[in-house]
Amino acid sequence: MTPRKDHLDGVAVSLLLACCLFWGFQQVLVKATIPELPPVFQAAIRFTGATLLLWIWCARRRVRLFERDGSLFAGMLAGALFATEFACLYVGLRFSPASRLTVFLYTSPFWVAALLPIFVSSEKLRPLQWLGLAFAFAAVVFALSEHTASSSVARQWLGDLLALAAGMFWGLTTVVIRSSRLTQISAEKLLFYQVGISALTLPVLSLALGEPWVWSFSAFAALSLAAQTVLGAFASYLAWMWMLGRYPATKISVFVFLTPVFALLFGSLWLNEPVSINLIAALSMVAVGIVLVNRKPAG
Repeated sequence: MTPRKDHLDGVAVSLLLACCLFWGFQQVLVKATIPELPPVFQAAIRFTGATLLLWIWCARRRVRLFERDGSLFAGMLAGALFATEFACLYVGLRFSPASRLTVFLYTSPFWVAALLPIFVSSEKLRPLQWLGLAFAFAAVVFALSEHTASSSVARQWLGDLLALAAGMFWGLTTVVIRSSRLTQISAEKLLFYQVGISALTLPVLSLALGEPWVWSFSAFAALSLAAQTVLGAFASYLAWMWMLGRYPATKISVFVFLTPVFALLFGSLWLNEPVSINLIAALSMVAVGIVLVNRKPAG
């Protein structure tokens, strides 16, 4: 039986900060690579590569992926939701700026907070924690307000809806994991369900969208794909699945609000976008929100 904790310890906080930091960088990295490689094609490559890496990892560590343990239905459902999330997100990039999509994508914790207590009583949030969640989400909107106000992309409404759907599917994936037998299987097998189904479906979506499959690209694009695959789709997601099985999902999920703020920060450093007072204020608001969500009740 997987040991469970009712709070986030130093290990969890460190892993969450590292994951959010890289995910924020990865969004800028994907955006910088799009001129060479279409977005869904990038996703197809990263999840195919991650599936192969995970298979090798499991073979070396003798982690059983195909034994019967009662997790097949929930695992397939979580995998389908995970793949649909990324399909919505990457297709949405065709219609709306990445920074704007990020606002809607990171509504995911609200789905977790609203739905998970129905299935897992220990995940219920107190009023103070709801306030922390609202603080964190307000920080994201505040930080991105300058960008969203100036955005003017054709059919942007479609990109917004797809990003909202991606956030919903991300939240539903977490709910399925935390309310089923998936919390009792290894993090490797849990991730295998998700990256494996994504590796099967996203190439088909890329072809259906008519994206060119470019196999001759620069060293930068190759390094970008390698980072997205090894650090993103393999290492960071494996750490995330491990944490979902051991820590409260509602408290973990609020940390993802750091990702879009980190994305803006890296965008400023890499793409020479100015660092505004909004960004500094947003970082402070996210910090306050995380403290409130993870605050232990008195007594």
